[in-house]
Parts: sequence; C-alpha cells; structure tokens
Amino acid sequence: MPSPDALGTPILTLASASSRRLELLRQLGYDPQVRAAAIDETPRPLERPQSLVRRLAQEKAAAAWRELQGGIVLGADTVVVVDGQVFGKPRDLDAARCMYAALGGRWHGVLTAVAVYDGRQWYRCLSRSAVWLRPLSSAEVTAYWTSAEPFDKAGGYGIQGLGASFVRSLRGSYSGVMGLPLFETAELLGAAGLPPPFLRDRHE
Repeated sequence: MPSPDALGTPILTLASASSRRLELLRQLGYDPQVRAAAIDETPRPLERPQSLVRRLAQEKAAAAWRELQGGIVLGADTVVVVDGQVFGKPRDLDAARCMYAALGGRWHGVLTAVAVYDGRQWYRCLSRSAVWLRPLSSAEVTAYWTSAEPFDKAGGYGIQGLGASFVRSLRGSYSGVMGLPLFETAELLGAAGLPPPFLRDRHE
C-alpha cells in the first residue's frame, strides 16, 4: 500500500504507461508514481464512444487500485471519433493510411475520459474536443509513419509533436487532445483532496 508522504499527502498514482499523461501531470506540479494497468480495451457490442472511454478510464484506475489499495489513482483514456466510428492506435502503415483518409479535410472528435479514485469515491469527467486535419499526401503519410510518432497515438497523430503541422484548427482542450485535459484533471484531483501542489497551501 502506498503511504502518504512526510506531510500526510496521499500518493498519486497514474494508471497509464503514457509518457504524455505523465508529462502533463508534472506540468501541474504533481510527481506521480506510474502503475500501468493491463486491461482489455476492446469495445463492447454497440458501445458508444463516450461510454467506451469512460469505462476504460475507470477500469484502468480500478485495476491499479486493486493492486495498490491506497493513495489516489488516476486513469484516463482517449479515442478519436468520426461519424460514430472509433479510431484507436494504428496497427500498421495501411491502417494509418485509412485513418488519415477518414480524418483529412474535415472535423473529427477527440474524447478523453478521466477517472480518479481515492478508495471511497469516484471523480470523473469527459473532455470533448474537435480537430480539423488537412488532407495528407501519400508521401507525407509515409514520412510521418517513419518518424514513429503515430504508433501509440489515438487517431495516429500527435498534436504536441510533428503531427501539429497537419492540424488546421482546434476547438476544445489542447491538453485533452494530448490525452489528459489539465483543467478538468486539476478539478478532479482537488475534489479528491489533492489540488495542484502550487495551490495546496491555499486549500489547507
């Protein structure tokens, strides 16, 4: 069981192997331990995209909590959606080409769910954003895939990296598209008794 620190502050655990989510939490001043949760992320029959991301975020946090039995655990999940179809991480270059063909030249949705558990209560949110990607040429797709950036990204692009050159417009949360909406996450952790460290003395 993770023990509170010397000041009695609960230990925060990120139930994700995502380096982007870890980086975003550190941007808020947190220094979480990481405990990646291995869960089945297969959508259920007729499961809606928003239900899918909410369920997976909570299942990740619940899996980490069962192992740790202490502290505060945060799980998150992100999907890209076009016409009700969910796009996860591309398995290969052909899959990436299909994704970019569907995403290019139009708006698509990005849903990121966050679930926080403190052993007594759940705190949850769903961030909704919209992104417009310009159409990509075949040569651009190949070059981008060769960079390895798309491999672990929902929708096959990283808005915080090389993929930013393809993003014409964004409506919503930039950090939410990255994988962790910072405004909502700070509110959830604050409600769970763990506000951002630079604000902590104001809440005590």
